[in-house]
Amino acid sequence: MGVLGKLAIGVPLVLSATLPIVAAQNPFTNFTVYPEAADPGILPKYSPLRPPAIPLAVRSPYTSAWASTVAQGTLNSQSPIFWYGQGLGWEGIVVVDGDSYEYMGTIINDLPELPYFNKSIPQEVKFDSQYSNFTFLAGPVTITASFFSPVVPKDICRSSIPLSYLTTTVTSNDGQPHHVQFYSDVNGQWIGLGNEFDIIKEFHIGPLGGNGTGNGTDVPTSWILRPRVPSLFAEANQIPRWGNFSYTTSSVGATNFTYQSGSATSVRFGFVNNRFLTNDAGSTARGFGNQEPVYAFSHDMGTVMETSVRYSIGSIQSPAVRYLHKGGLSNLAPWWERCYGEMHDMIRFHWNDFDTVSILANEFETKLRADNGTDQYGQQYEYDPSNAYGFLEPGNATGIAVPFVSEAESYYAIVALSARQVMGAYVMAVPPSAPDADNVEPLMFQKEISSNGNINTVDVLYPTTPFFFYANPTLLKYILQPLYELQEGSFYPNTYSSHDIGTHFPLATGHVEGTDEYMPVENSGNSILMSYAYYKFTGDFGWLSSHYQLLRQFAQYLIDFSLVPSAQLSTDDFAGELANQTNLAIKGIVGLQAMSHISRIIGNLDDAANFADKATSYYAQWEGYAIDPSGKHTLLAYQWRSSWGLLYNIYFDKLLNLGLVDPKLYEMQSAWYAQVSQVYGVPLDNRHHYTKSDWEIWAAATCSQTTRRLFVNAVAYWLNETTTNLPFSDLYEVVGTGDYPLQIDHFSARPVVGGHFALLALLKTGLHANAAAGDTTGSLFERNGTNPLPNPDAPVTAPSYAGAPLKPRSVRKQSSRPGWLPPKGPDHV
Repeated sequence: MGVLGKLAIGVPLVLSATLPIVAAQNPFTNFTVYPEAADPGILPKYSPLRPPAIPLAVRSPYTSAWASTVAQGTLNSQSPIFWYGQGLGWEGIVVVDGDSYEYMGTIINDLPELPYFNKSIPQEVKFDSQYSNFTFLAGPVTITASFFSPVVPKDICRSSIPLSYLTTTVTSNDGQPHHVQFYSDVNGQWIGLGNEFDIIKEFHIGPLGGNGTGNGTDVPTSWILRPRVPSLFAEANQIPRWGNFSYTTSSVGATNFTYQSGSATSVRFGFVNNRFLTNDAGSTARGFGNQEPVYAFSHDMGTVMETSVRYSIGSIQSPAVRYLHKGGLSNLAPWWERCYGEMHDMIRFHWNDFDTVSILANEFETKLRADNGTDQYGQQYEYDPSNAYGFLEPGNATGIAVPFVSEAESYYAIVALSARQVMGAYVMAVPPSAPDADNVEPLMFQKEISSNGNINTVDVLYPTTPFFFYANPTLLKYILQPLYELQEGSFYPNTYSSHDIGTHFPLATGHVEGTDEYMPVENSGNSILMSYAYYKFTGDFGWLSSHYQLLRQFAQYLIDFSLVPSAQLSTDDFAGELANQTNLAIKGIVGLQAMSHISRIIGNLDDAANFADKATSYYAQWEGYAIDPSGKHTLLAYQWRSSWGLLYNIYFDKLLNLGLVDPKLYEMQSAWYAQVSQVYGVPLDNRHHYTKSDWEIWAAATCSQTTRRLFVNAVAYWLNETTTNLPFSDLYEVVGTGDYPLQIDHFSARPVVGGHFALLALLKTGLHANAAAGDTTGSLFERNGTNPLPNPDAPVTAPSYAGAPLKPRSVRKQSSRPGWLPPKGPDHV
């Protein structure tokens, strides 16, 4: 055991001089706050921790490239991957004084051994909410590859751009100038194809033009790839089969700029030997592997002390979404078309916007760091690496937080890694109603990445919402709007909330037959809570009142069916159906309390009284059903003695200060979680030894400081130690190696990691890190009150259109049919 010194809130995040004895542990060997434990012989060093995959270019469901860190992997030990796991061809070489060094990709393994071609030596990998930076040694220079996917949630136009940046910099280490050249290429796997005859390529040099951002203008040069036989709105292995892929750079600063397409072997081998390309954009190549086509740029920067080259990359779809609405089926234009014009205009704007968007991104990152003020304190512990119990308090075996890292640094690492993943699951589109009107707002569409591909899945949006509450609540309105339009437009026959608006992204064609995934209590409660929370964070009365009747309909369903839920799925559908779910029931009951507040806001006092009476009555009954006879915890399901689970659905009661849940229940649950924790956290429930990271942080937000720290540090510890190899999974084992659960599809890159912002959403309401369990003292929301934040995030007004005329989109009109009404009554489910 060991003792770690205390660190007060507001003190800089450094280790105390008193360190724990760690000989028996496997600590965060690459964790920023514990660098002394790292093996100096293991490279690269990761900071603030070593996640299973590092985001490279993450801007949309189709621009989603990552670097897996499995087996201490980095950019030049394995190829970049798509979120689904398949490799993407993205190569990077720097030539220094005639010697070539590979810093991205693995082509050195495919070419003959050459004395002047070597791998650069990885040194560090650092990430924050915006950037992932990889540094390498290459002879007398340092190479830095900086991947920048801006997270600027309050800028709607910039957030709609599906492109990301890479800046590669070379810096002399010996005080002498060196002759530096850059090479980079991409292959057809970015559009899911490997044969030149299946690909249409375009080599495009854009016109010089201003962009209104104040940046200096430049002439970008792009490789544009698209399928020769496109299939609109279709995917192959999650890769789109329509639209374009763009890889862009500029010749500015180069003494010689060249380009070439052709077979991978001839283009790459030719550059390594000749150190320039042939300016041939027409060569064809067929097949995969060494003979697949690649599309390359090279820059000769001359003899310099320091120099850099920038690239931009991304998958571009227009139209973006097919959408069912009152006017029929429409193919919706991407929102960036409204902001910037056609594709090449958008590429040029993005290219020249680098300096401006860097400032905006830095503002978000600076605020994120400043808002991480949770504390760290010392504690004695016992740890046995031969079991999976984790770190225990001596004497009573209560689980404690990983003791040798800062909670603040742990939490920062979690949310910083999550930010790009959240925004990378969405596209914004121009609504069909008035594409040429002023002040029109976008519709926003979410892909349920890696679990089943649904579009705007309600129970995936629900755990994501803390990110929006923290970063820009208006985005939540843009996502809810198509959900509500579909149900208010007579395209859904059931009286409870729809599960989603389409079986597979990007087809938002609804479920007119009403046979979507059956989660009636789950999603009815979700819809009410999200809508009310949107109002509380923005004060947008007009939007809330416009959907009152639909929300009232969902609330009536909750009156009929939420107190004792029948066998059905909850959001954790991978766990299967279960009757009498305690956590599901409290969601419905808290939803009724929220609906009573909505009715008060609207001015329907009769409804308000009815919903409030039901919520109060149901909660009293729920406590009797839900609490184990021992009085130590709530049950997973009524009457299932000794069952238990994470009671994360009380989070909205605390966030909005609804005043329904007894503070003693918060305290009881907080004490219980430490009794059932494992090395990588608290299991989702007693049926399995896997957990959900989003729900863990939601639960942490409802707990005491000690239990909160237990949750937060466990998630960070898992990130650093897990053997998973794909982007941040929200579903994993809390024992063993923290691997993916058996017999469940691997969850990766899902937007639900927005739930990790649950503590920051609380902070925005005035609740700080020292708030204990259910204590809402200091909340800016009056207890059981209806007023929004004193200084709410006013709904963002979309910018006026300044680009070329929007392309007309096809609209297929509905055939006329007789009117109908959905069946009524409690038997209709």
